[in-house]
Amino acid sequence: MTDVRILSDALGGTPLSRLIQRGEAPPAWIQSPPASGAAWRQWAAVRASERDWSAQLTALAPAFASTGPAAERLERVRRDGGVVVTTGQQPGLFGGPVYTWAKALGALAFADALERETGISTAAVFWAATDDADFAEASYTVLASVGGAELIRSTHVPAAGTPMSLAPIGDLSSQLARLSAAAGSSADPRPLAIVRRAYGDAACTVGDAYVALLRQMLAPLGMPVLDASHPVVRAASEPVLRAALDDSPRIAAALAARSRELRDAGYEPQVDDVAALSLVFIREGSVKRRLGVEEAARVPKDAHLTPNVLLRALVERDILPTISYLGGPGELAYFAQVSAVAAVLRTPAPVAMPRWSCTLVEPDIDRLLGKFGVDPAALAVPEALEGTVARATMQAPTADALSRLRREIATLPTTLAPEAAGLRLSEAVQGAAQSLQHRVDRLERRLVARIKRRETDLLRDVATLRAALYPKGSRQERVLNLVPMMGRHGLELLGEMRDAAAGHAAALVNPSGGTS
Repeated sequence: MTDVRILSDALGGTPLSRLIQRGEAPPAWIQSPPASGAAWRQWAAVRASERDWSAQLTALAPAFASTGPAAERLERVRRDGGVVVTTGQQPGLFGGPVYTWAKALGALAFADALERETGISTAAVFWAATDDADFAEASYTVLASVGGAELIRSTHVPAAGTPMSLAPIGDLSSQLARLSAAAGSSADPRPLAIVRRAYGDAACTVGDAYVALLRQMLAPLGMPVLDASHPVVRAASEPVLRAALDDSPRIAAALAARSRELRDAGYEPQVDDVAALSLVFIREGSVKRRLGVEEAARVPKDAHLTPNVLLRALVERDILPTISYLGGPGELAYFAQVSAVAAVLRTPAPVAMPRWSCTLVEPDIDRLLGKFGVDPAALAVPEALEGTVARATMQAPTADALSRLRREIATLPTTLAPEAAGLRLSEAVQGAAQSLQHRVDRLERRLVARIKRRETDLLRDVATLRAALYPKGSRQERVLNLVPMMGRHGLELLGEMRDAAAGHAAALVNPSGGTS
């Protein structure tokens, strides 16, 4: 057992995302999830009987390449006629930020809870979106260390539009060295060894390295990883992709109408709709581009096609016995547009639910929080804690003098009121008092700035806190790499994260908190 404190957090997001999370979105925008264990049992039984999923999962087996407990659980679903819950993410350097793992482990906890509740074999599947071509997103990660956060980036940039499944990672030896340095004197060498195996070959692609890392980390916990770029996934996806091409004009019109509907209700669509473009990408050589609506009828039968984000959810539901996707705030928001596409294609809209969100607090960070008497939320406001710490170290005579000066200035309008009113100078006195207060504020800011320079040790501790909890001004799970923390505390941290997500999973199965 590790000594990392795991905090479950609210997911947050845009007003549209929060509306969906509260279950208050119109039914036309989002498919409502089952609201009890009994309803989940019924829904799982329906999905499991919709087609021959055993044959489908057998056909997809090469894209999973599952081993160990992951293979056993997926095989149980295939054999028993079970279902899956899914989540996913495009590649990120060395696994990307904490939320990659929070997504996976929250989905695993949800699958465990559903299987217990329904008695139906259920697996959690991680959809590794290696067909994504956003190298800027895949190229970097953030490391925390004493005194600050460090962004590291791959500089082996592929041609624009290159899917990550085809983009070589290049030489990452210096980035791997910095990852190791961030881990310090690791108690568990396994996480870094897994990363080196996955990312150590310069000829390996970004997508392949990402999938290899995820599989080695998640397979022992029973979670299979599907490589979205595998040929068998493309083949299975073809019917939905072709249907979307055939209906491109109607889909474009439906998305435009849904965008207007969302804006009329006061919400901004998550994904901009472009009337001239379809929801299907074509790969030409090693580069992919989005097909225009007018090209749909001329796409060769042997074309290499992949879905965009709004179509991916429908592809996933079509090729897997998925009963729910667990997504982040942005993903949940775009499901309000996915439903418009589903209506055109005459297919049920997928069920989407909020993923688990967390903050991980290591013992040294916990001690610093205690030292300053704050919780992680205190780091959310830039420079706020630094200012508080600096003011706390200000010498008493200085602090008292500033306080007395402010009080004296505050009394000026009242003290001078009788004579100022007779002289018609009340507004001038009020303005002078405000100006003096601004001057005192400016003086205090200059004092605090110099105190910050003086109190370097204290401010370094604050910088360490900020790097661990709000690196680069964002919540930990949005940017911070988890591998160094796994190295310091052991691979067991992943299992503990899954266990910490159990409360969130239980609330998804039974929102009312009752039993079925």
